[in-house]
Amino acid sequence: MRFSRFTATPAMLLKVSSTVLVSACLAASSQLPTSEVKITSESNYRRIQANGIPNHEPGQFPNRHNPNVISPQSYDYKVPLHPKLAEKPVPFHMQPFGIAVNGVLFDPFAAEWWQGNPASGWQYEPHGGAIDLGLDASNAHVQPNGAYHYHGIPNGMLEKIGGDKSQMVLVGWAADGFPIYGPSGYSDAKDAGSTLKKLTPSYAIKKGTRPTGSPGGKYDGAFVQDYEYIEGSGDLDASNGRAGVTPEFPQGTYYYVLTDEYPYIPRQFAGTPDASFARRGPPGGGFGPPGRGRRGGPGMRPPPGFGPPPF
Repeated sequence: MRFSRFTATPAMLLKVSSTVLVSACLAASSQLPTSEVKITSESNYRRIQANGIPNHEPGQFPNRHNPNVISPQSYDYKVPLHPKLAEKPVPFHMQPFGIAVNGVLFDPFAAEWWQGNPASGWQYEPHGGAIDLGLDASNAHVQPNGAYHYHGIPNGMLEKIGGDKSQMVLVGWAADGFPIYGPSGYSDAKDAGSTLKKLTPSYAIKKGTRPTGSPGGKYDGAFVQDYEYIEGSGDLDASNGRAGVTPEFPQGTYYYVLTDEYPYIPRQFAGTPDASFARRGPPGGGFGPPGRGRRGGPGMRPPPGFGPPPF
């Protein structure tokens, strides 16, 4: 009996490799530990301890643009129990803005800069379309240390909490202690009986072209610096928040709102953030192959990987 010789073609090997990779991703996703989070009140602080595992189905990680695997963290954060507004907004950059009620961090900025140079002053916006960070349906992806984190509205968590109902949903706590809500809020900030609506930010893409010594071209939202605050143009202030009543604070409070337009997650604090949220170590980034899905050419190189989480 004769047997014909079988030779695998490169295309067949690629298909097998892709199948194995997808299977491995699905297996890794299904084998995640249970989400653990503990929120307690201690003296003048609210303490949040968590393992950073989402309480909803995440996307497939690793993926083409995010090579990292979700793994448990050891978060231990504090936020003021009775927060106060600062005299002026407090800016921040490469650190978490806050933590969700399911123990996952809100971390709006990406460590991706024009020409791979943080000193350029031009930082890519994760939702700007110039880079692909491999975000899943909950606007999240994974840092090199395994930390799953949100860059926008956590859709999976919102569905877990609110289901299909339109309601005002508390989704987390900012580092300065003020609450963070989903995109829906009362049309009249001071009236809990008013109709719910999707609250709008007060930012817009600048008009004209970028200056000399920059990436050039028209402002198009590719960079954080492409946006400007226009007071009164939306429902929210420059910190993407407002004062009003909420289900958890019927007497009123200042609160932040996550939006489906820039800034998505606030980019500055209205109060003073607790030091426990300060990121130690070098800033991180480097998602996906250099030069792929980015404007700026093949010469771009991302900075080193993310530093350790702040605990």
